[in-house]
Amino acid sequence: MTGPYDDTARERRAPELPKEGGDGRSPFQRDRARVLHSAALRRLGGKTQAVGVGEDDFPRTRLTHSLECAQVGRELAAALGADPDIVDAACLAHDLGHPPFGHNGEAALHAAADVCGGFEGNAQSLRILTRLEAKVDGAGLNLTRAVLDAATKYPWTRRLGETKFGVYADDLTIFEWLRDGAPTGRPCFEAQLMDWADDVAYSVHDLEDGVYAGHIPLAALDRDAIAELAACSYSPLPSAELRTVLDELLIEEWWLRSYDESFAAQVALKRMTSMLTGRFCSRAIAATRSAYGPGGLTRYEAALVVPERIRAECALLKAATVHYVVLPRAATQERQRELLTDLLVAVASQSPDALEPALRPTWAAAGSDAARLRVVIDQVASLTDVSACAWHDRLLGCR
Repeated sequence: MTGPYDDTARERRAPELPKEGGDGRSPFQRDRARVLHSAALRRLGGKTQAVGVGEDDFPRTRLTHSLECAQVGRELAAALGADPDIVDAACLAHDLGHPPFGHNGEAALHAAADVCGGFEGNAQSLRILTRLEAKVDGAGLNLTRAVLDAATKYPWTRRLGETKFGVYADDLTIFEWLRDGAPTGRPCFEAQLMDWADDVAYSVHDLEDGVYAGHIPLAALDRDAIAELAACSYSPLPSAELRTVLDELLIEEWWLRSYDESFAAQVALKRMTSMLTGRFCSRAIAATRSAYGPGGLTRYEAALVVPERIRAECALLKAATVHYVVLPRAATQERQRELLTDLLVAVASQSPDALEPALRPTWAAAGSDAARLRVVIDQVASLTDVSACAWHDRLLGCR
């Protein structure tokens, strides 16, 4: 087959016997199903998104976020002529590597894993897809090259002074296979769609969760603090310019001015969520079409174009959630980091017995302390918020 999704794009690392009778699905439809049915995806239901798991019945978990991200990504792909199943699968897979307690847990594991190459949720996702998830022995889910490439948001190894990377050094052979023929350091178009779908989904929906939970006071937003935080963490624009963007966003007709938990307020909140999602997607689609014209946009033929104003609005939503939901939980987050650090030490000291049976052979075959630590990291990162606490209590006793 020729074209953007040719035989090379459809190739899998390990050969597989065809299913009896065949099932009529494309390789990318099969990949989406493999991710959807994976144990790693199910575990995301017990992992924090923004508001902690179990604090309320309403807020998203990593699982519901991933499902919403996939829906957004699929529609972006359909509008721009990329394969929707590739982008859908990549969106479902993009957070598989996140450990307990969200980005807070990621920071704790990264600090503890420095001697074995650090920890990064995106690199861990690749490890799960290609090694750890049980489907094909030695190849993880054995996904096609195109889907693995689409799931690779940061196509580079760990770099000095940078926090984001997409592959550990001991997974380089797999990485080089999936990136065969790709421009160095450039994510494919489908990965860019996945990345923007992720930004849209979590910026809009985390804000919705924060408002619903009573953390974000829509009637009294600290606009200066939000703009400053956005400038520091999420946008290259200066805080003064971001403050102007925020002021203009807040006077949109559909922006909810206050939230009183009534049914009418819930309807208005949902309308705002819908309007923001549609705005962020439609503006990116229009800008990309303006740059590249009609027709299918795939692989390395195009780059997603998101207007600066839309990226600024997205950054401000993220900053609002961090300011009102994440930062006030500093004490809780410190306890969570301590719990994971202590748990990591306990699992390492009690391995291989402390490991789940599936990981014990890898630990036994490891040739160094660093390699054994990586296996321990794999174990702890796989846990949900609740199971991390339970493992801590079982191995260390309640404190």
